[in-house]
Amino acid sequence: MSPHSTPLRSPTPGAALPVAPAPSTTPAQTPVAGFLRQPQVLGLVPISKSTLWRRVQAGTFPLPVKLSERVTVWRAVDVHHWIGEQGGRS
Repeated sequence: MSPHSTPLRSPTPGAALPVAPAPSTTPAQTPVAGFLRQPQVLGLVPISKSTLWRRVQAGTFPLPVKLSERVTVWRAVDVHHWIGEQGGRS
């Protein structure tokens, strides 16, 4: 070890590790095909998380796809189609 280097230390047990914020999504960055996670959907649609899930339950928003126990996504095509159908209303 050189005299100018600092040894790496393990985080203190129980200490929270820093988490990077989720990137905001703009329509230009949103894929037209593939899947969108909830933060990406909410970046496109000006509604709250609770309203999103109420609309899913009411059948007025596309149903999500469950990829695994902890991963839920929406098909980008379905979300973009829904946005197009709204005609400026959400």
